[in-house]
Amino acid sequence: CGGGTRPIGNPVVGEALSTSGLSGISLYEPGALTIVAQAGTPVAEIEAALDSENQRLAFEPMDHRAMLGTDGVPTIGGVVSGNISGSRRISVGACRDHMLGVRFIDGAGVITKNGGRVMKNVTGYDLVKLLSGAYGTLGVLTEVSLKVLPKPETSATLYLNGLDLSRAVEAMSKALGSPYEVTGAASNQAVSLRIEGFEASVAYRMGQLKTLLAEFGDLTEQPDKKTSEEIWDSATNVHGFSDAPAVWRISVKPSETPAFIDVLQQMHGFDYALDWGGGLIWLAAYDDHLSEAAHYHQDSARHNDTVAGAEVLHTNLQYNAGRAGGHTTLIKAPDAVRDAVPVFQPENPTVTALSKGLRAQFDPRGILNAGLMG
Repeated sequence: CGGGTRPIGNPVVGEALSTSGLSGISLYEPGALTIVAQAGTPVAEIEAALDSENQRLAFEPMDHRAMLGTDGVPTIGGVVSGNISGSRRISVGACRDHMLGVRFIDGAGVITKNGGRVMKNVTGYDLVKLLSGAYGTLGVLTEVSLKVLPKPETSATLYLNGLDLSRAVEAMSKALGSPYEVTGAASNQAVSLRIEGFEASVAYRMGQLKTLLAEFGDLTEQPDKKTSEEIWDSATNVHGFSDAPAVWRISVKPSETPAFIDVLQQMHGFDYALDWGGGLIWLAAYDDHLSEAAHYHQDSARHNDTVAGAEVLHTNLQYNAGRAGGHTTLIKAPDAVRDAVPVFQPENPTVTALSKGLRAQFDPRGILNAGLMG
């Protein structure tokens, strides 16, 4: 673990190995758009260094602390290990797409370095991509190298109000399919669309976007950069669900989202928010939702409503996400729930065999976060 701010996955029994002592920026070359840092370096330290050169981590890493109610400091190793990416992923790619190189220690104690400090064609195994999102199950990251990008001059957000779910997804898809370079498309009560860049360009593209989406009715623009940034900070970090006892992260094709939500709403109560143009669903269940779902649990009398209801909802979410060609991850729930269910979407037999083979190769003794992704 790094800062301990993202306890995602099934609970792991064993000694904790902290990388928080491996801290510091090893190399920063603004002209080359490259930064190299040790895995335990706080994300805030990296962002401060980049800000001084008017640059940023363009994939907009999410900070889970508000939602999960955790303390500590997010580290860059934790971001890479979880492939943590925010609302801008739809336009610039995920964390793994910005990775240039890694240094890590595998389960046999072998130090391995892969990749470099520039973007280039990869020969051999692309371990940089493999370690991004492995949640520490293939190796202990000690150093990472990332591509960074310049900050835009300004940003603005367009709101579309009063749309039902299907129309909201339709509007976001139309905006993202336009030539106006939308860098954020989220929906929580209202659809929010973000445009970034030079001031004159943002003003022009915002005007064109309004014309394009006029058929969707009530449009409101927020041109202030600071306010726009606050809006997307809240959307990326899902501040609205900080008091929910159970939260899931669901990825499906945007075209599948309305039907997916509709089927689930026929069985369960919940709140939800959309990001990535409808391709990412944040779903939150509160006490009344979980109490209602608990009645469908076979052993509900042996569990409290929170545990029993979360297990029922989780099972239905993973089943329906699988049918829709997507996947569900349980982000927040009591330990009793995480002990009882597979936090990550069960893999098909072919992917399971590949995953086991990789873990056997990198961690032959099974000591790295064993069971976390099981």
